[in-house]
Amino acid sequence: MSKLALLINRIFVVLVLLLGSSICNGQPPNPNDDPDPVDVPITGIEILIGLGGLLGIKKIHDLRKKR
Repeated sequence: MSKLALLINRIFVVLVLLLGSSICNGQPPNPNDDPDPVDVPITGIEILIGLGGLLGIKKIHDLRKKR
């Protein structure tokens, strides 16, 4: 396999593990809560995850552009 394929494979595996663990470990909703939930603001961890994804996409783009 090429380096790019290995990089994409690793990124995919990490994303699947992160998303799978967050879905499986989610807490059930509080039965006494209001049925109309209020929007939750974006916290710092979501911004960091988004920036990490953009950095990964940029690196993949640069690797493809280099070839």
